[in-house]
Amino acid sequence: MDLSTAQQRALELISESPAAVLTTIDASGWPNSRAMLNLRNEGRYPDLVPFFRPYRQDFRIFFTTNTSSEKVRQIEQNNKASIYYCSPSEWRGLMLGGTISVVSDPALKQAIWQNEWTMYYPGGVQDPDNAILCMIPSIAKYYESLDSAVWNPVQKV
Repeated sequence: MDLSTAQQRALELISESPAAVLTTIDASGWPNSRAMLNLRNEGRYPDLVPFFRPYRQDFRIFFTTNTSSEKVRQIEQNNKASIYYCSPSEWRGLMLGGTISVVSDPALKQAIWQNEWTMYYPGGVQDPDNAILCMIPSIAKYYESLDSAVWNPVQKV
């Protein structure tokens, strides 16, 4: 599979996946994986499609989470992480690896805020327990059936 096709198919997979699996490393060095809301799922979050357009080339990923969560503590101790998207019925998958950070920018929080999240953040977008995670991956590995491609999304191809 050529790189351009792999990148396009990877972007399609991200836009369709109902969830993303985020893996962080705990204080003992063990991986911890959990499903996260896939904010780039175009069916679930159509109003965020314009927000993500500038991040197609670098595959930047944003998640919302609780500031008080264990994953935030893990990221603060070790910012290496991976994110995985898949469509098992089609034998397609994408792993993004790199460093992840906790972002506190109020404008960013407002840009991705969804009113339904008040169930998690009763104080709304400015709730102190509302945190944004951001990963700009340094490696992408896409596979489909028996074909695959690997690239660095940060480098311009």
